[in-house]
Amino acid sequence: MTGPDFARLQALVPQSPGWSVDWGAIWPLWPGLAALDACPQNPVHHGEGDVGIHTRMVVEALVAEPRWRALPPERRSALFWAAVLHDIGKPATTRQEDGRLTARGHSRIGALMARRLLWEAGAPFAWRERLCGIVAAHQLPFWLIEREAPGRLAVRTSWTAHARDLCLHALADARGRIADDVPALIDNIALAEATFEEAGAADTPYPFANAESRVAYFEREDRDAAYAAHRAPRLWVTVMTGLPGAGKDSWLAAHAPDLPVVSLDAIRAEIGAAGTGDQGRVIQAAREAARVHLRAGRAFAWNATNVTRMMRAKICDLARDYGAALHIVYLEPLPGRLFAQNRGRGAAVPQAAVARLADKLEPPAAWEAHRLTLVVDGTLTAPPFGPI
Repeated sequence: MTGPDFARLQALVPQSPGWSVDWGAIWPLWPGLAALDACPQNPVHHGEGDVGIHTRMVVEALVAEPRWRALPPERRSALFWAAVLHDIGKPATTRQEDGRLTARGHSRIGALMARRLLWEAGAPFAWRERLCGIVAAHQLPFWLIEREAPGRLAVRTSWTAHARDLCLHALADARGRIADDVPALIDNIALAEATFEEAGAADTPYPFANAESRVAYFEREDRDAAYAAHRAPRLWVTVMTGLPGAGKDSWLAAHAPDLPVVSLDAIRAEIGAAGTGDQGRVIQAAREAARVHLRAGRAFAWNATNVTRMMRAKICDLARDYGAALHIVYLEPLPGRLFAQNRGRGAAVPQAAVARLADKLEPPAAWEAHRLTLVVDGTLTAPPFGPI
């Protein structure tokens, strides 16, 4: 793995008095930035040209903004690198549809790409995830006010991105383009920020009454954010999350030695299934083992990689059907340590397979569970949004 370290990234954030952007040093940092110069855009929305031109214009617009200059250094640097990386997913998603260029899905893909780059750079977890939250949702302020339930979406978004910073980035994104709809976009951003403020979620995640209210709100479209839910859990289900070699087995042995474990690795060994390819038999056996615990009202741990939100949702939804409360445990070593620990396992996962999973990694957010334990580089870490 090659690339800049976090200290280098911090040193490249423009500073007073000149506030100048060192493009000569920034653009060669990652090959994905150079690819932006060869990625075309729809001229209706981007008369300025390719993604590289647009990105530079967005960054320059952000750096010229007095509100950005007045931010604390940590927020200022996260917003700066979010602007640099906000469209890094466009080369992978740009295509012709009905005779026009689109880059559908580039925000989510871009957040995944940014996370991988910044993990390898050794960026602090909370800083990185705040940045990735902005990349993943960077278009939302353009259209939030046009949605059927903008207030509900504002509440949900506040648990994955800092809303005030998200709107500040969107303002730079609008100014960093040549298009007829720029004034309308700027108006929509102002209305989006007002929507976050009205929801009480502009500067912090929306303050739910309790953990059950939060989890239920994200499960159900008909739940009022202000509703104070009271639901005593029948049992707790611990959902382990982390790349192969992250130390999930070791954490359970140290912190929950008496907890029954449904382990996908153990089931593979028991039925003689490979660790790659079709995992249908393994998942089916694991879910049935989980149901045995759930029917008995017995707490247990589900031990698998669970590196994407969709993967976690399958076991979390099943547990919730049985009245369980959720405790998600996420382990993230630094890259070098992770790959070394994986090589030292009895059944090491091929490094290429670990790398593919790292490209898909979505660390759990506090809204996904009643309790979230984050262990980053061996240290208990507070989530960037919401309680631990």
